[in-house]
Amino acid sequence: MGSFSMFHWAIVLLIVVLVFGTRKLPNIGKDLGGAIKGFKDGVREGKDAVDEAKRP
Repeated sequence: MGSFSMFHWAIVLLIVVLVFGTRKLPNIGKDLGGAIKGFKDGVREGKDAVDEAKRP
């Protein structure tokens, strides 16, 4: 009951294509990938700053 079947995912994909169109999907993917990469870089920089602050 908690997971979706392939049929549900196909319907979701169809709705996304209808709403955004096929031309905007690659741009959305590129923007989302860039946002995730930026988030990971920010987390990494935060960990480095914490590690440096802990050093005596």
